[in-house]
Amino acid sequence: MLVYFVVGEPSGDILASRLMNALKKKSPGIRFAGIGGEAMKEAGFESLFPLSELSVMGFWEVAPRLPLILKRMNETADDIAAKRPEALITVDSWGFVGKLLEKLKKRRLHPVKIHYVAPQVWAWKKGRAAKVAQMTDHLMTLLPYEPPYFEKHGLKCTFVGHPVIENTAHIHVSPAEFKAKYGIPEAAVLLTVLPGSRHSEVSRLAPVFCKVVRQLYVHFPGLYLLIPTIDAMAEEIAAAFGKTGIPHLLIRGQQERYKAFKVSDFAMAASGTVSLELTACGTPHVIAYKFNRLTNMMIRRLATTRFANLINILADKLVIPEFVLANCNEKQLTPAVLEWMKHPDKAKTIAGEAFQYLQLLKPADVMPSEKAASVVLALTENRL
Repeated sequence: MLVYFVVGEPSGDILASRLMNALKKKSPGIRFAGIGGEAMKEAGFESLFPLSELSVMGFWEVAPRLPLILKRMNETADDIAAKRPEALITVDSWGFVGKLLEKLKKRRLHPVKIHYVAPQVWAWKKGRAAKVAQMTDHLMTLLPYEPPYFEKHGLKCTFVGHPVIENTAHIHVSPAEFKAKYGIPEAAVLLTVLPGSRHSEVSRLAPVFCKVVRQLYVHFPGLYLLIPTIDAMAEEIAAAFGKTGIPHLLIRGQQERYKAFKVSDFAMAASGTVSLELTACGTPHVIAYKFNRLTNMMIRRLATTRFANLINILADKLVIPEFVLANCNEKQLTPAVLEWMKHPDKAKTIAGEAFQYLQLLKPADVMPSEKAASVVLALTENRL
């Protein structure tokens, strides 16, 4: 059986790689094709073109890349037509995926269409729920409260849970061991910095984060930055943080990334799935995010939730400090991060509270990727 993946961003890449591994265990002869990133490549996947070409967010950020994105969309549709997969699994990135599915429908291509990660219709663009129902056969959701939004439009859904639960469970490392491995001074204060995995994110967040860490360095002269990154963004991130003059280390690979999280005293991250990963690792952190000024204005008008961070949405209160849109600046971030770093016991308590809410994202008695793999195989065998 051939399963075709369409992944549009690095967080979806990690999600899909977990699903691939679970599918291979349940169906050893299964084959894969499509679009993916570095985590999928590690699992033996060959992408049709680099994932980084699709990985962009925000209307004004997408506009300059639109000709390339449309070209890649047509190439993807052609590849699906040529390969005729039994199943098409689209992961997140509904803006790209929805248009692709429309093209496939016009071409009368009908693999089993499974979308993984529900569009956040509970936050904004509620009309998308009906569109997803029209274009897909099944929706696998990460959050337990999402299925009703789509089921009322006739779409079959399964809550499979969030694989961040399983991504970090097997990682065990001590700060001393980690520091010795990388030659980091024993007394160093470790701050993980994650300015994003897209050029548009890094270009906006890295300058802010650099200003913050320079201020933190005044109070913590033993500060040492850990900066997990992907190959596509490594050069840009290294150039940005190299100018700070603060000792730092670029971290490559998912396993080392999670080890960095677990040994860090604190973290500062772009809003997104990485916040769940940090929570799973017990790492105290804040999140930040912004677009350009016009996109910021559009989001403020369209958003219907009080919070940007999923933990805060689950808790219905502010647990993880968040600095988004107009609040994403060094003047607000610096004193907040400094306060948390000066009171590590309090920060750890908050991290522990966040971890309790994270447990709501795990389905009963099975790991999320295993649940998702069972759904995919049942659908392709007409058992669901």
